[in-house]
Amino acid sequence: MTNAMHFTDIPAPVLTLLREGTVIPAHPLALSPAMGIDTKRQRALTRYYIDAGAGGLAVGVHTTQFEIREHGLYEDVLALASESADAWSDRPLVKVAGLVGRTRQAVAEAQIARSLGYHAGLMSLAAWKDASVDEMIDHCEVVAREMPLFGFYLQPAVGGIALPFEFWRRFAAIENVVGIKMAPFNRYATLDVVRGVAAARAEDRVTLYTGNDDHIVGDLIAPYAIARDGGFVTLRIRGGLLGHWSVWTEAAVALHARCRAASAESVVTADLLALDPQVTDCNAALFDVANGFKGAIAGCHEVLRRQGLLDAVRCLSPGERLSPGQADEISRVATTYPHLTDDEFVARNLERWLA
Repeated sequence: MTNAMHFTDIPAPVLTLLREGTVIPAHPLALSPAMGIDTKRQRALTRYYIDAGAGGLAVGVHTTQFEIREHGLYEDVLALASESADAWSDRPLVKVAGLVGRTRQAVAEAQIARSLGYHAGLMSLAAWKDASVDEMIDHCEVVAREMPLFGFYLQPAVGGIALPFEFWRRFAAIENVVGIKMAPFNRYATLDVVRGVAAARAEDRVTLYTGNDDHIVGDLIAPYAIARDGGFVTLRIRGGLLGHWSVWTEAAVALHARCRAASAESVVTADLLALDPQVTDCNAALFDVANGFKGAIAGCHEVLRRQGLLDAVRCLSPGERLSPGQADEISRVATTYPHLTDDEFVARNLERWLA
């Protein structure tokens, strides 16, 4: 198409930010009691992420609730986030839009996202269960003709599918792929992605982002030395595109900066390593690991509700709710790890964000 977008069309400051690695929260959905978009609170969330120091926003993704499509809200949600971000800040922000479904749907969503100022599409392949690698790569190549892509390895527990090394090697070789969010919550599968990018010799074009909310610190500080050409090439995970980072975002920005500095200086302290299980403990509560991730979205909403950014925990799917005992677990981790929260920051700014 004449309006197709290549990664070289991304504004240079935005592309630089994406490649250096940044904090990209997966944007939640603020719903009114009538289950429509609560425009005021949705806008407040966007403002919160920007003021917290996030380098981008991911909208229309799992944390936004995939059901926005069934309710005809996809375009409205993307438009509101993009417009709110542009009105609130003029600094570079990486805008990522979730793309789902079979090829026709994913292409249509890419065209909508592109028209609304998004820079890349996050490719969910949940609709391709039982498809061959050839079929999935063909699909990705077609969508990549519309706009730059982020790969997305979504964990099977919330609807993702297993994607082998060969898929990632071929996906990384697609010219218009700019990044991959790795969220299989699985060390072996994460390594398949990193090896695939190295095998495709795409490490300078494809930036790795962690989506492994259960291993955030470890992902950000570990060098991946991958065998190639009789030696080793080192790849690093440079940023995070995370549902976990939709809450306590100011603390997440500080954590990311600390991890990147340690990685750059090759100095990882015991104190930094100790944060890894602490962040994972927080995630267990937020994502309701004890109940098979049933309350993953609701857990994030509960934190935002307690801070006043949301007025209630509301999800489009009746099955998305807090599990018994989950609220107590959220209270436990918030009390145990206050250095990983940002309640004071939110309290200072909430009135301004809701204005």
